[in-house]
Amino acid sequence: MAALALASQATACSKPRTYTNPVYAAQFPDPFVLRHEGRYYAFGTTGKARTNDGRIFTLLTSDNLVDWQAAGGALTPPAGAEDADFWAPEVVFHQGTFYMYYSMGGGAIGATVGHRLHVATSKKPEGPYTQVALLDVPASKFTIDAHPFQDTDGQWYLFYARDFIDTDNNYRPGTGLVVDRLLNMTRLAGESRTVMRARHDWTVFEKNRTMPLYDNKTFAEWHTLEGPFIRKHAGKYYCFYSGANFLTPRYGVDYCVADSILGPYSDVGAEQGPRVLAAVAGHVRGPGHHSHVLSPDGRTEYLVYHAWNKAMTERQLCIDKLAWTADGPRCEGPTYLPQPMPA
Repeated sequence: MAALALASQATACSKPRTYTNPVYAAQFPDPFVLRHEGRYYAFGTTGKARTNDGRIFTLLTSDNLVDWQAAGGALTPPAGAEDADFWAPEVVFHQGTFYMYYSMGGGAIGATVGHRLHVATSKKPEGPYTQVALLDVPASKFTIDAHPFQDTDGQWYLFYARDFIDTDNNYRPGTGLVVDRLLNMTRLAGESRTVMRARHDWTVFEKNRTMPLYDNKTFAEWHTLEGPFIRKHAGKYYCFYSGANFLTPRYGVDYCVADSILGPYSDVGAEQGPRVLAAVAGHVRGPGHHSHVLSPDGRTEYLVYHAWNKAMTERQLCIDKLAWTADGPRCEGPTYLPQPMPA
């Protein structure tokens, strides 16, 4: 009997471990994952809510991208921001300091300008982070989803999403993507360039949308491109983004590509819908607002994204492999059945 039990135990131990999405079955929108010294730190949007330690942005930690532990909150609330919304944190490490980029709006601060970009700093990846600067974009009343990127020459750039209300060059009114140089980690050059604006039917957010920010003007169609994330691959710059209304089955991840960090970018092939990550009817709804991270072996690239639970009460944390194919980047998902553990 003892020998049989040992054999059974050995067989169980030899079975490869798997994971099943979601890897964190609780509210965790707009996930960003930082890998630092072999450990993963995930940061998620909290909106107006505070974590149990009174901070902003839910913080999780993990050693393997699958088993996550709650670690409180990351950002100390700035003074005067009691009623403000906080969205989409991203963190980078530069010259001994961790920089967190995010948007804040509403409440006593910014009530008439929608959302504006801010940066906070910490000496530790888990924080707490302290807000140190406003990254002002005077031309826009709504700036969100800041994504810092360091090019191979060392220059830092900030990609973000902002509103456009014109129809120049046959673009659609709505939220689009831009890029600007960072003069340092807390100051924009003020030389923003358009990366991509909406021009396809699938990215519509809402029809006949009245916008208080723009003197209650009603737009026949309001489109959304958001959540930019840059990858340099095989000498080209890929700007991944999420498009459409996050509540709908159309929401997913696509990309545009350029030979230069400042563009021009092309989204040829994106006419019919998101090519990287798309909903699976009856199983996965609203996959998107992702980040990229390497597995523990440092070789396999994963997308970290949110997707709705079946009741559509929470956007939960999911991961899936990214593949670079002859047709461009494609996610091996979204998956909802058991998958091999990240190596």
